[in-house]
Amino acid sequence: MTVSGTAYPPGSSRAAAASLVLTGTGTVMLEVEGAPARPFAPASVTVSSRVGSTPRRVTFPDRTVFETRDNDGIDRLFPPSGTARAVNWAERFHINLVAFVVIAIALVAATYRYALPVLVEVAVAVTPQAVPVALSQATLASLDKAVFAESGLEKSKQDELLAKFRALAALSPRGAEGYTLNFRKGGRIGPNAFALPDGTLVITDELISLANGKDDAILGVLAHEIGHVEEQHSLRQLYRAAGVAGLAMLIAGDLGSATEDIIVQGSALLTLSYSREFERSADAFSVDLMRRAGH
Repeated sequence: MTVSGTAYPPGSSRAAAASLVLTGTGTVMLEVEGAPARPFAPASVTVSSRVGSTPRRVTFPDRTVFETRDNDGIDRLFPPSGTARAVNWAERFHINLVAFVVIAIALVAATYRYALPVLVEVAVAVTPQAVPVALSQATLASLDKAVFAESGLEKSKQDELLAKFRALAALSPRGAEGYTLNFRKGGRIGPNAFALPDGTLVITDELISLANGKDDAILGVLAHEIGHVEEQHSLRQLYRAAGVAGLAMLIAGDLGSATEDIIVQGSALLTLSYSREFERSADAFSVDLMRRAGH
């Protein structure tokens, strides 16, 4: 085995063509142009560490320095220890690793920024009606069991608000038949109102009490919730959350668990706060609907 390079005599910067030759007895011969070959034991020389593709230096006992760019050849002549091999590998591949990580992050960011919104819209468009119905029923049943109590609002007041709500909902694209209004005692969630994907709306006694008899204020809140349904914000939020979870689990390598969590916790995701974008859209819808209703 031969490695070609350049030799520098002790105390001199004058270079001479040289080569290192591994003999059959295990010694290393230093052959310098114009000088006799000299044998050395591999253990007697000092070999510089491998750093990328920079030249390697082999220093002999007499202080002769042999320099070469044949890093692989030097590693074969003087096999590095396990630790040195690990360091060499890291030095050789850390740039590629950093590049891979940067590219991976860029791809994930691009997917979240550009691909995910498109996929969400496609998912919403192809979702059968049975899906929002099932999600809404499961969500309301869960909240009735864990949070809500039966409304204490007088029947006459419920009927009055229902009539006004139906007149308002009739002006929406889905019409009055596309919505149902439910009254509940809010318990720990207090004054609140929200809409589920199938057009089920819930308003709490506490919110009605807070309105202090101002039905227009209550109708404004309900118009806002109708806007969420018409714009399908609940489904969009659910699919967006599922997409983010999918990206996270794809990186973590546990898609099966992610899928299960999305299915099991899907109804809970529907009760999370909407994004600012969705809230602005529902506000605009509410203002227009209330205007057309004469409020």
